[in-house]
Amino acid sequence: MRTLFPPYAHPSPEHAADPDTWVVQEHPGRRRSRHHALGRVDLDWGGRSLADVLADVDSWREDGAEGLFLDRAPAGSGGVGPVALIVRLAARRGLHRVVLNPGVPTHPLYRDLGVQICTFDGAWTSYQGWAGDGVEPGDGHLVHGVPAEMLTAARRLMGRRGAGFGLATDASPYGGGTLSEAACEDAADSADSCTTSGS
Repeated sequence: MRTLFPPYAHPSPEHAADPDTWVVQEHPGRRRSRHHALGRVDLDWGGRSLADVLADVDSWREDGAEGLFLDRAPAGSGGVGPVALIVRLAARRGLHRVVLNPGVPTHPLYRDLGVQICTFDGAWTSYQGWAGDGVEPGDGHLVHGVPAEMLTAARRLMGRRGAGFGLATDASPYGGGTLSEAACEDAADSADSCTTSGS
């Protein structure tokens, strides 16, 4: 399973480069990892203007990111057209790897866009009882707030649910969390340490 570190958790600079590890960067020009970088673009559930989104896309292209992490993406059928346009325009700018993060299962039309989709982005307490309706094998799962002693169980549950990429971490997107070494070992199958991004 490919490891995708969200902006609030990332591998330490000493972590060996790994083609199966992707790190989402919050802002251009602040590269903190030797791993493949995805630039975060906030879609605000479809509420941002195309001009503002494309300005972010251009900033990531100039920064040298390998792709985009379209965060807070819409999941309903009304958002397919705008997201498809963003994906096409990003590809024209050389950003072909796109991860869509609505954090929930999407309308089936999103599957035709040729992007990877995070169909779960939330707390461990929610993930445990999550039914997983509308997901497909290979989708991404981002699970935060996992107690350190439950990281192995969380990783196994992700595997049983068919996650193709993602992360189980004890860090929190709301700040104040610390990413333990065990979180990195479980997520990236490595003994190298990880750190929270602090952004």
